[in-house]
Amino acid sequence: MLKLYSKARALWLTRDQGATAVEYGLIVALIAAVIVGVVTTLGGNIAAAFQKIVDGTTP
Repeated sequence: MLKLYSKARALWLTRDQGATAVEYGLIVALIAAVIVGVVTTLGGNIAAAFQKIVDGTTP
């Protein structure tokens, strides 16, 4: 009985760690998607601001 419990416990711990890795992967993917969205949205505005600075400093 103890041997069966030990095997079941080992299987449960293995499955739990796998699920945790998948969850971390999903969180990282979500954060990356948010970063890409922000950079895409603000990238043009930031580039335009830097272009105004460059145009203003050239004679």
